[in-house]
Amino acid sequence: MIIDFQHHYTPPELMEHGGAGILRLDEHGNPNYKFNPLLADLPAHVRMMDHAGIDAAVLSCGGGFDQPNFATCRLINDRMRQAEGDYPGRFIGLAHVPALDPLAAVPELKRCAVELDFPGVAIASELQGQALDAEALRPFWKACADLGLYVFIHPLPRVIAWPQMYMDDLGRMLGWEFSLMAAAVRLINSGLLDELPTLKIQISHFAGGIGRYLPRIRGLQDRERNGTAAIPRHGRKPRQPFDHYLQYRLFYDCCGWSSPDDAAEQGAEWVRAGLNELAKSQLLFATDYPQAVEHDDEVLAYVNAVRALGADARSVLEGANVEKLIPNLGERLNPRAA
Repeated sequence: MIIDFQHHYTPPELMEHGGAGILRLDEHGNPNYKFNPLLADLPAHVRMMDHAGIDAAVLSCGGGFDQPNFATCRLINDRMRQAEGDYPGRFIGLAHVPALDPLAAVPELKRCAVELDFPGVAIASELQGQALDAEALRPFWKACADLGLYVFIHPLPRVIAWPQMYMDDLGRMLGWEFSLMAAAVRLINSGLLDELPTLKIQISHFAGGIGRYLPRIRGLQDRERNGTAAIPRHGRKPRQPFDHYLQYRLFYDCCGWSSPDDAAEQGAEWVRAGLNELAKSQLLFATDYPQAVEHDDEVLAYVNAVRALGADARSVLEGANVEKLIPNLGERLNPRAA
């Protein structure tokens, strides 16, 4: 069984339109989000899934990753639930909430967990310029842990505030991945995972490819040797060794590459690197459809290329770790068999 853990859907009411799609620019003229028409085309999603052999997809919405407007979040959540009902057993919705507003976010999280039966919630790697370990987000994290909702962290839907990124599409090319890595390190060092031992977090794109930087990260986590132990904000350490959280507390999806040319080969190489760098017990299959890949044959070729990597990759592809985040998966997929 193949479950796609990063599959994007935007309700038609929230789509921006312009020809074959519109590339949204920020106030500095930087590209930060592409409104692919397929985002709102659920029949096309199902057609692709059937073609590629994907049984079900976990839906998230780019317009809700860092959305302060409660009404918009509620609309997204209701449309996610509608997608589940319209295509039984094919889609699994995630909650979207104004996470920095606990008076609105916590009740909506409860509604999504109890009434809508969503297994998780989607947020960005930064929220209105605040890091995910900000004190203002503690009520959000605690509510997720209490409700048993896993948290899916996607790159922020904007360019990180660094002028050197305001060129060459660097915000999407590198800035998004840098933001994911920074979020992972900060969440670990903040002690959040120690405070909330049941909290489960999925970070996009192998946490921005964090495995390739681990030798450097591990070295600089030695605060005493590097002289930072007594420096405010720079001497933080979690209770357990840093790798404990990477290997046992965080989950990672395997999308994040972005190449229309040789998509299967590029995707397979990205997955191969992640398998070598991070714990296989924490890896989840994902396509990033319809953003990174948008053609049915590309997705099929990617699935086949991952399968060809060997037993470890097939285990991830076929969902060995799915029920760690979605424990009642069988019940969710039963309507399809009926």
